[in-house]
Amino acid sequence: MKTIAFKTLGCRLNQYETDALASQFQNNNYKLVDFDEEADVYVINTCTVTHQSDHKSRNFINQITKRHKDSILVVTGCMADNAKDELESKDEINYVLENDNKSALFSLVEAHFNGEIKHTDQLNKDRFDYGSTEKGFHTRSMIKIQDGCDNFCTFCIIPSVRGRAKSRPFQDIIDNIQSVIDGGAKEVIITGVNIGRYEYEDYKFDDLVEAILNLDGDFRLRISSLEPDGFGDKFLGLLSHPKMTPHLHLCLQSGSDKLLLGMRRMYTIKTFKDTVEKVRAIRPDFNFTTDMIIGFPGESETDFTDSCNMIQDMQFGHVHTFKYSIRKGTRAERMPDQIPEKLKTERSAILRDIAEACKLKYRSQFVGKTQRVLVENINGNIGRGYGEHYIPVQFEAENLKQNTFYDVTIKKIHTDKDILLIGELI
Repeated sequence: MKTIAFKTLGCRLNQYETDALASQFQNNNYKLVDFDEEADVYVINTCTVTHQSDHKSRNFINQITKRHKDSILVVTGCMADNAKDELESKDEINYVLENDNKSALFSLVEAHFNGEIKHTDQLNKDRFDYGSTEKGFHTRSMIKIQDGCDNFCTFCIIPSVRGRAKSRPFQDIIDNIQSVIDGGAKEVIITGVNIGRYEYEDYKFDDLVEAILNLDGDFRLRISSLEPDGFGDKFLGLLSHPKMTPHLHLCLQSGSDKLLLGMRRMYTIKTFKDTVEKVRAIRPDFNFTTDMIIGFPGESETDFTDSCNMIQDMQFGHVHTFKYSIRKGTRAERMPDQIPEKLKTERSAILRDIAEACKLKYRSQFVGKTQRVLVENINGNIGRGYGEHYIPVQFEAENLKQNTFYDVTIKKIHTDKDILLIGELI
């Protein structure tokens, strides 16, 4: 039995694709091993959204080329598109597999072991040709509904490495989700690059969400990430459905209208606030999480203060903060008034402290309330997973099972490493 190891960086879309590929290899008699162990094949699914992402990806590549010189190394993901020539120039890397060909990884590796010489250009190009994820790395089942983006935000390289927006056929998605539910999945996460722009034939995003929620089975639906311009009355109504989780990752990026315009974002601070207020009018404890870019070109002290105030006003449950990183070929690369790295670091630290205080305040409201926890990890009699609001919960009980719902009363909060809710089984 041959062995294979994966390392995945970046977004949930990468995580989904790795889960599907790992399942495919295991279904064909490969053994999945930890990335730090000896393996016949190493696959690094890279991210290139920031300089830090590139740095991490290169570190993992170097780790394998130094320690496991006799193994097959495949580098795929967004860095494989963005830095293809550089990566292909390295003799230690056997294959550089772009996103369009990623789903053909298994056939490439099998051809290698069969002594065939197959160039990646000969491989099938299909961004949706992935199988099930039942033997992947996650308890929750991610389903890809869309890929690529047509927004061309000035800071973003994704349209260059993921291509233009393309939606997966409607019935393929429904069949895929029904299959994973029938196979025992308890939480389905729909993912993509810009899923709110899903459109296939006469079906739009809210039509797809409605169809998923109407499927039979004991499951709940989570939406990975949305742009703030993707809300209509029909979608707002679906947020009250009992199978819909009360959580959305709603991408903000800045609290300044001036910077949002410079970023070429498709909304204003007012429309963002209006969206949050509409949802919380339906469900006051709804969990909004977001992304914030610090140090975008031209960010003044006033702009930064606006971002800090916006986090406090919206009471986000979590904020993913990252420093603006120049990406070659984007419009923002050519913008004047680039912010010094030292100032980006200082502002990031300030904003993170504000975000952590908001996270603690948001999560504190659940003490004394109930969460329906999907257990993902078990250590003895200690179970850990996420409640419906996408908040980590830990509790103690006997005979716990993974991928099972438990109703838990929240008793207190631990704040040692992360803000963790501690509960008691009902």
